[in-house]
Amino acid sequence: MKKIIIALLVVSGFTMSCKKDEEVDPTGAVVPQLTFKVDFDETLPRLGNLGQDVSVGTGNAAQHPNMQSVSLHYIELATNASTPLGTGQILYKGIETNAGGTAAVDIEQAKFAGSGETFISVDLASLAPGTYEWIRVSLTYQKYEIDYYVNQPPLTDMNLTGRLASYVGFNNYITSHVIKDSTVVVNANKLQGYWAFEWGIEHLGILYGGVNKGDGAGVTVVNPISSTSPVPVGSCVVTGQLAIPLVITGNETSGKSIMLAFSINNSFEWSEVNVDGKFEPSVGEVVVDMGLRGLHPYIE
Repeated sequence: MKKIIIALLVVSGFTMSCKKDEEVDPTGAVVPQLTFKVDFDETLPRLGNLGQDVSVGTGNAAQHPNMQSVSLHYIELATNASTPLGTGQILYKGIETNAGGTAAVDIEQAKFAGSGETFISVDLASLAPGTYEWIRVSLTYQKYEIDYYVNQPPLTDMNLTGRLASYVGFNNYITSHVIKDSTVVVNANKLQGYWAFEWGIEHLGILYGGVNKGDGAGVTVVNPISSTSPVPVGSCVVTGQLAIPLVITGNETSGKSIMLAFSINNSFEWSEVNVDGKFEPSVGEVVVDMGLRGLHPYIE
């Protein structure tokens, strides 16, 4: 009996591996998929809104966040740098709601993915034949860990790690959200730039901690083709050029996978009160920019 169980497990594992970048329809025919994955890389260039290299702002400091997951609201492939937003091949759009009074991303129904994970797969046949050079991705949410510093008695000279929830979508309807251990109830729309930071530590048998929140933090939205194909202010539609263009003939028999590699090169930026390069919310240092610093997609 044990041998039979082991054999079944082996067969099951083999079947799952064959489903990479493909699905099977009700007739048993293979349906090639176009799969989008996400990755975060601090070694990629740190870019500004126009796709130019930029340094950290005067009076500010920054760090590479330890990314946990992101949520995307929109994915579009464009044939060239002059393709207007919305006229390319729109392959994904998340669910929206008017529960908060105006149209907003429904965070409760949003999809999430961590580093190296698949965010979504679509039928490759739904993509019109052609050559695609650019990808547009609208970001909605980032969850990451950051280092912070506390030097307020009784917590003195402590380097710690906290969790931050960063909402960068154009508008976000949030019922409640869990940062790490704390649940924040909102039940309202939150515009781009809302954030909540949870910190905590046990010291000499006493638990210290809390949640800091803020609205209106800056969000860099990188678009290297803004002169030929701009995006609306507040949309958080990040634009990136494929390392090698995606060519679709319409006769594909196997799937394809695109890695959406985002730059987190000093993407968490704050204003300094104590000029020491350490994030210190306890002395009034606040987030000034949470935008990812570029999209560098490539075909795997």
